Amino acid sequence: MTGFDPKADLVRYLKSGREALLWKLDGLSEYDVRRPLTPTGTNLLGLVKHVASMEAGYFGVVFDRPFPEPLPWLAEDAELNADMWATADQSREWVVDFYHRAWAHSDATIEALELDARGRVPWWPADRNEATLHRILVHVIAETDRHAGHADIVRELIDGEVGMVNGNENMPPADKAWWADYRARLERVAAEA
Repeated sequence: MTGFDPKADLVRYLKSGREALLWKLDGLSEYDVRRPLTPTGTNLLGLVKHVASMEAGYFGVVFDRPFPEPLPWLAEDAELNADMWATADQSREWVVDFYHRAWAHSDATIEALELDARGRVPWWPADRNEATLHRILVHVIAETDRHAGHADIVRELIDGEVGMVNGNENMPPADKAWWADYRARLERVAAEA
């Protein structure tokens, strides 16, 4: 094995999750990227805003490298869940650009620190709020991929588009009729159970 670099591996997984999440916005209207499609209001643009905010915090405050912009939706007096949706004046372009700025800030922190660098997560319980860059990278990758999975489902509900990344559906090759039959069969099995 040559060129083993644990930090580079983690960064590659983080970038993959970021790109998958943003790809889910492609080709949709402003309405569709904002549409709440679950009882809790989950929507694509809100997922991006939330993940960007999360990165700004975990790779900012945790390592005493605060994100240089105020994030009023995360203030203690902010509306509950304000990081999970975009206001009318927060355009798709603004949210995506904010995510790119958060990436750049995060990437600078990751580049500057060793994996064993220690930080403190003020919003975690005091008895376990110390964390290494390695732990934070793993945590943020897991959260990013979790929310990219939410985005997969929301996007499928909007227009039927599925896949991991553009050009890689990662789904069995089948036409709409096959999928309709497959879904109907699963519905029958669920009802029988």
